[in-house]
Amino acid sequence: MPRSVNAVASRARRKKVLKQAKGYFGRRSNVWTVAKNAVEKGLVYSYRDRKAKKREFRSLWIQRINAGVREHGLSYSQFMGKLAKSDIEINRKVLADLAMNHPEAFKAIVDSVK
Repeated sequence: MPRSVNAVASRARRKKVLKQAKGYFGRRSNVWTVAKNAVEKGLVYSYRDRKAKKREFRSLWIQRINAGVREHGLSYSQFMGKLAKSDIEINRKVLADLAMNHPEAFKAIVDSVK
């Protein structure tokens, strides 16, 4: 009896991966083995970088808050310590936005903390 290979499912699986590889450069977009490796690697990167993105944004917010606070004679760590003591609960994302786009509102927060 001949071997059954289920070509329908195999073809569907390959089409799915090749569709994910659309837009990749050169052979990565149309050669099955190369595309499969590229897509797998891309999925690994996307999983990893969903976590890294959060770290990078937090780091950016801290840098912006630090720059804004130093104009008023404090360091970032001093400011965050005083912010916690004065029971003001504003997250870093909002503080960074205020420091960048609304300096007068940010100055009011810094003055209330001092």
